[in-house]
Amino acid sequence: MTIAEIASRAGVSKAAVSRYLNNGYVSSEKREAIRRVIEETGYVPSQQAQTLRTGKSRMIGVIVPRIDSESISRVVAGISQVLESRGYRLLLATTANRIEKELEYLEVFRSGNVDGVILLATMLSAAHRKALAALGVPAVLVGQQMDGMSCVYHDDRGAARAVTELLLQKGRRQVGYVGVTPRDRAAGAARRAGYQDALHAAGMEPNPAWMEQSDFSIDGGSAAAERLLARVPDIEGIFCATDSIAIGVKKRLEAQGKRIPEEVALVGIGHSRLSELVQPKLATAHYYYQTSGEEAARDLLEIIEQGIDRKKQLMLGFEVFAGGSV
Repeated sequence: MTIAEIASRAGVSKAAVSRYLNNGYVSSEKREAIRRVIEETGYVPSQQAQTLRTGKSRMIGVIVPRIDSESISRVVAGISQVLESRGYRLLLATTANRIEKELEYLEVFRSGNVDGVILLATMLSAAHRKALAALGVPAVLVGQQMDGMSCVYHDDRGAARAVTELLLQKGRRQVGYVGVTPRDRAAGAARRAGYQDALHAAGMEPNPAWMEQSDFSIDGGSAAAERLLARVPDIEGIFCATDSIAIGVKKRLEAQGKRIPEEVALVGIGHSRLSELVQPKLATAHYYYQTSGEEAARDLLEIIEQGIDRKKQLMLGFEVFAGGSV
């Protein structure tokens, strides 16, 4: 079956069929006639032929650090929803939180058949900037901010300050911190700065002895809490850079007989489903992860289809959920 045969059966021009297949304008009557013929014949357009004809693959490369993360799955859901509605397909690459794999996939997509790239980066470096500059197709960052790049990210510093203030408002003075590497500018450096902002605003100086570093896992949070409690057994509140870390800290506190929030108040960031299931419910900041994916996809398609990259930088807000852990 060819485009000419479909046009003949539908009683329309070949140009109308071509516009239909490429999501261009076709009158409702002609669109219905073409749709009916395609449905009756089971015609599937050749992707290779479409690419050769239009110079576009209608394929978007999406690079994520992991796939077993609720927040990332929500971002990808937003991306996928927008791409699918606009006739694009998603090609997903996962890096297991390894910077070298992010750079490797950027190289793959530079030489591969994609129209654009969405990168959910963990730690941005000079090598990332160089790879993005050499990409050859438009790119949008999600979750991290980089000057000179189109990106959609969260108010990490503001959210961290807001949930730390919850602890201070409850009269907690020894407020600990369990975060991630500051090489991660968003979840690490920015959230740590927000925690410190809240303490400074309350006339307090952050105490290095109250601060611990974890990875992003529940087990990592539990191990970090064990180290923190060994130094500061009478800690009164703990800010955690993510909900997963906070759940790990909660496990360790309970294992040591600490009551939440009576003895130790606890906050996280992310508003994961797990934060709603634990008892008491975790105080946390809600991020609009799916919205971030939707906005990134729309920005990328605008660049692809209009040929202009405005280097748009969009910071999304947050909502604080007090929960029962404070």
